[in-house]
Amino acid sequence: MQPTPSSVPQRRLARQARQKFVEGLCSGLPELGKTVQEFLATLMTQTGTAREMQSRRDAWRQYQQLHGPWIQRTAKAWQEALAPHVSSTRGQLAVGAVGNQFELLSDDVVENKILASRMALTITEQVGPQFDTLRQRTQSLEGQELDGNDILRPDAVCLLLVEQWVESGLSRTDLQTVVDPLQRDLANLLQKHYQAVNVFYVEQGITPQADLKSRVRRTSGGAVTGSGGGDSGSGGLASQALAQTREAMAAARGTAPFPAQMARPPQLPPGYPRHGMPTAFATGMTPLARARQRAQGVMGQLRRLLTQPATGFDMVNAPPASAALAHALTAHRVHADTYYSSVATLMEDYSPAAVVQLAGTVRERSTELKKKATTTGEKAIIEVVALMFQSILAEDRIPPAVRVWFARLQVPVLRVALAEPEFFSNMDHPARKLIDRMGACVLGFDSTSINGSALETEIRRVVQVIEQYPETGRRVFQLVYDEFEKFLSKFLTEKQATSRLVSVAQQVEQRETLAIQYTIELRTMLRDMPVRDEIREFLFKTWAEVLALSAVRDGPQHADTVAFKRTAADLVWAASAKPNRSDRAQVIQNLPGLLQRLRQGLTLLGVNGAEQDTQVKTLTDTLADAFLSKTASIPQAHIEAMAKRLANLEDFMSDAALGDMPLNADNIEMMLGIDASSIHVVADNGAPVDDAMVAWAQELQPGTWYTLDHNGASAQVQYAWQSQRKQLHLFAAVDGSSYLIQLRRLAAYLQAGLLVAQDEEGLTLRATRDALAKLDANPERLLD
Repeated sequence: MQPTPSSVPQRRLARQARQKFVEGLCSGLPELGKTVQEFLATLMTQTGTAREMQSRRDAWRQYQQLHGPWIQRTAKAWQEALAPHVSSTRGQLAVGAVGNQFELLSDDVVENKILASRMALTITEQVGPQFDTLRQRTQSLEGQELDGNDILRPDAVCLLLVEQWVESGLSRTDLQTVVDPLQRDLANLLQKHYQAVNVFYVEQGITPQADLKSRVRRTSGGAVTGSGGGDSGSGGLASQALAQTREAMAAARGTAPFPAQMARPPQLPPGYPRHGMPTAFATGMTPLARARQRAQGVMGQLRRLLTQPATGFDMVNAPPASAALAHALTAHRVHADTYYSSVATLMEDYSPAAVVQLAGTVRERSTELKKKATTTGEKAIIEVVALMFQSILAEDRIPPAVRVWFARLQVPVLRVALAEPEFFSNMDHPARKLIDRMGACVLGFDSTSINGSALETEIRRVVQVIEQYPETGRRVFQLVYDEFEKFLSKFLTEKQATSRLVSVAQQVEQRETLAIQYTIELRTMLRDMPVRDEIREFLFKTWAEVLALSAVRDGPQHADTVAFKRTAADLVWAASAKPNRSDRAQVIQNLPGLLQRLRQGLTLLGVNGAEQDTQVKTLTDTLADAFLSKTASIPQAHIEAMAKRLANLEDFMSDAALGDMPLNADNIEMMLGIDASSIHVVADNGAPVDDAMVAWAQELQPGTWYTLDHNGASAQVQYAWQSQRKQLHLFAAVDGSSYLIQLRRLAAYLQAGLLVAQDEEGLTLRATRDALAKLDANPERLLD
């Protein structure tokens, strides 16, 4: 018989458990720090706007300097939380010892609490079952529920981690940037040590009182009946499993309290809504962020359903498939073509009736595999995957010819889902990403346009590679996903007209980018030189354009480009004061050649006739004034140094100097040399746009279909290409026209709802939601 919960040895045992837990967490802190460092380093290598890239470098440098103190402070804070009767009002409203006087909170405290609560919500979805068992056992020892600040709680761990991040000098914005990998690894760390403490409790003979609930089941009417030891037949177990399934579905919908075995949401700051996010924050989210939040909610429901006690499914360590099921899966891989030969014949006409028969054939395959399964977990996984593919095959916007190949992915995906529980919790799993990408790319085609196309051929190849790959796991899906992305980059721009436009657009971006960079470098070189304003303006506004256009057309080290660079240095010297006769004689001697190169550069830029004469006259007048100037001259050594730097200017330029790139519609037609009436150039017009929308615009994936509302006309367009620096974006319409849109204008279209994705969720998320709806209506099918 166990001692009473209030006994001293029992409380000492609970303290030992906490000590063991905190020691484990602290030992894992360096790895958490390494994860964040690697993520920031990887992020720093990705392309983006100048502001984004500079921000990433700053975040990486700051983390390099301060991550040591953050880890030390976090470990210390966790250890200090072990002290008995620790009372902290971190982020909570405090009630005074006398009266009900509330303490006002600073914005920092509230922001820390919000971020920590959001992290805890995500983490609790993974560690919920282990934590709840630990909570029950600790409660049985201490005779009371865990305190809100108890270090055993995920939200307490997260809050201390967030507080120490900010107090160590790191930016809360940077923490939000790295929160995904950080909370993923923190969840794994907590899961590991919750399990370790539970093992410790078991070794000490501590059993939670809530374990007795396994002997109680609910009837269909909701009455509780005791099964005791007499209800050992299969009917009693099936009823109990069904009751647990219904309870899990209710909890997933949020219409019933969480069962004792499932995760409980952490406590949130007073005044904030129960879904874990303040109302002001939720309403200020971008559509992309809201879509991701919805996706997390759906995946959380699926995790809760699969980890209910009735299925016995482990979201961390998947057991090997039972022998009969493993044999059936291997046979399917070896004989995939044979299994689907009848389906291929069936789909030759691609009629709606054939699609219905295809779905039935695939369903029969799932039923056969389910009969081979020997555990409830295997049956549940087979059923969920089957329902997901049932939803995918019912998607009318996918051409029937492609749906055949999606159907053949069901069993390979099942192999992955059985081996990798992460498939059910991670939207970025390669298997999900591949299906979503292929689906997004075919939604805008009909059967006539896609049958026999290169895209259909590639999808067929991808599926066949996956079917015949001997290994089970993400490796093959990641491999073919990368190959599919490479295929798309070529396929979307292989048409001659599109390819030419892409080439010109890339040149336009390169030219404008170089013009900005040349201007910045010229400003830097002339900062401390006594150069007249007329010469400065000409070099910055006109000659930088000449240098950029020449570098794009002929190359930065071409003889003409090099001569134009030397001309800039010669012009600066010629326009400086000439106090002695020899310098003036040299200017007179070199003037014809200098003017000839200036006219050559202006002609290259398209400045001719009277406009060219006006600019040249302004320059010659300035040179004449230099003869009479009494100001200090520019030493020849400075001019030579400038000329040398100009000759190799590209070596000194960096992306960090880039600003907003202007786009001139006339450049497109001029450089194409053809009628560009079918090309709509949508340049930045200065419309206000949120930075978050700009970031969203840079994350669009080529191949995705959108509805574009431009100048009052609606068009179905496919995102075909983005330039190297993501400043220009090309959309191709089904009627052959093209839309070349500048980055911030694209963001403005997204913000205004003028560019809307035809599939905002993705196939797999929608399929997951449909599967949950079917299980909600008919929970018996999960284990039947």
